[in-house]
Amino acid sequence: MTTHLRGITWDHSRGYDPMVATAMAYTETHPDVHIHWEKRSLQAFADHPLDDLATRYDLIVIDHPHVGSAAMGGYLVALDECERNPDLMILGEQSVGSSHQSYHYANHQWALAIDAAAQVAVYRPDLIDVRELPVTWDQVIALASTGRVLWPLKPVDAISSFNTLAANRGTPIASQHDQVIDKESGRTVLEAMCSVAQHVPRECMSMNPPQVLDWMSSDNNEQYAYCPLLYGYTNYARNGYADRLLRFTDISALGEFGPVGSQLGGTGIAVSSKCQYRDIAVDYSFWIAGAECQHTIFTEASGQPGNAVAWEDNRCNTTTHDFFRDTRTTLEGSWIRPTNNGYLDYQDRAGDRINRFLIEDGDIDETLVDLNTIWSDT
Repeated sequence: MTTHLRGITWDHSRGYDPMVATAMAYTETHPDVHIHWEKRSLQAFADHPLDDLATRYDLIVIDHPHVGSAAMGGYLVALDECERNPDLMILGEQSVGSSHQSYHYANHQWALAIDAAAQVAVYRPDLIDVRELPVTWDQVIALASTGRVLWPLKPVDAISSFNTLAANRGTPIASQHDQVIDKESGRTVLEAMCSVAQHVPRECMSMNPPQVLDWMSSDNNEQYAYCPLLYGYTNYARNGYADRLLRFTDISALGEFGPVGSQLGGTGIAVSSKCQYRDIAVDYSFWIAGAECQHTIFTEASGQPGNAVAWEDNRCNTTTHDFFRDTRTTLEGSWIRPTNNGYLDYQDRAGDRINRFLIEDGDIDETLVDLNTIWSDT
């Protein structure tokens, strides 16, 4: 009898192609198992309710802030209860930064890191000399003032950059119970964002990372050479993916601590608690997160692995023009978003507020009051 599993991931070659490739490879060694992957938009990946996905799919690729709702709703299988704890320990040791840890909530592991990402910087080597790359945020401002900088600032990316800059200067959000950020720290971050945002094209206010990367890598672009903060995509560092090759590097520092505090992203693979073939789905999940698959099939199929074995692999780095080596410091010092059940609502509303503030050149104090009110409401 053939076992059919359905999976849902996100709509980008980085998110979809490696899932299809690994499903085919798994079927080669398990001929009676067929895994069919579907995809949803990047925005839906961030927003779509997990409870609905868990009723329709066996395997779900998620972002770690979803684990709070998973724990409360019972939507996912607790992978630490699947008699694979030795494997879990190995994956924890092989995690890039806190990727594996980010899916641990309420004493359970709800997903396995298969993709590692954080906000990093990107540049076009034919338009800027590596010696010109900013190291501090003041240098980012100076470069932006010359009209050579792009920066994705649609709401979800605006809140991501806000969070990164807050953590980078040593004042991460949600570190105090009664407010999301104190007035002095929030003012510093918003002023820093404004100082760059005022120099980027208006279109950036509605753009996500792939859109900025498409613009930067186009043959039609002869101006924009650098972006200070966006989620990295190895695709653009691979020969032949876009018109022009992009290189990725560590973030510039607003604070005194170097390239730390970048908001951790990436994805994990989870198993629906309603899956009828739980053992098979769990086995596939552990295999795809393991070092052997990650540094071969997964990376070769445009994936961006979450396993450090792949990040240290010479072939993986050659394929991506040292994407992994050149951003590893940022990943290792990344910051994990809150994973409580209300955080995603805060992220949506706060992102809208910061985006509006940047578009309107709004009042900083009013914006901070609103952010703290939104935090209290969620």
